Amino acid sequence: MMGSENIIALVLGYTLGSIPFGLLIAHFAGHGDIRNIGSGNIGATNVLRTGSKKLAIFTLGLDMAKASVAALIAAHFFGFIPSLLAGGAALFGHCYPVWLKFKGGKGVATYFGVLMAISWMVCLVAAVIWIASALLTRIVSLSGIITSIAVPVAAYFLGYEKVSLLCVALGAIIILRHKENIGRILAKTEPKLGAKKNENKS
Repeated sequence: MMGSENIIALVLGYTLGSIPFGLLIAHFAGHGDIRNIGSGNIGATNVLRTGSKKLAIFTLGLDMAKASVAALIAAHFFGFIPSLLAGGAALFGHCYPVWLKFKGGKGVATYFGVLMAISWMVCLVAAVIWIASALLTRIVSLSGIITSIAVPVAAYFLGYEKVSLLCVALGAIIILRHKENIGRILAKTEPKLGAKKNENKS
């Protein structure tokens, strides 16, 4: 039976994670409903499509911070396992916020926020994997997918078994949220970093 500490951690994580910062930031900046722009996603990548790098960076930072804060609060009051649950719930809340009829972001920024709070070593490895795959493929979504697959393996061999198990679950959510991107990747229509518009359409 799940203890009260774990339940509190889950509720805390989901509540913080479900705050749609991208939607709120774009709205208060005068860009309207971000869900009517670009991909319709509420994450930093779609906020960037408003033409404001500052707003996108702000969204990225807050989407990472909400997961880190949830995990750190749970770790401080309840311990390591509740911190994992809070971090995982934060990512789930970001991807499936009840306030937006369970239609949220893709979860990559929030994933890094979780890792920053629970293991800086695994987070560093994840950052290296993401950067390397982004440089090689020039496809942001594919980099997120590759990272979500590789990090659980890396965490396991680094000796972080419990973190690895969490990353398996979170990676599965991230891949599920990228199913449309995967279709475009297979069709070779997914936009690439630095590509011209006509190249992206090819």
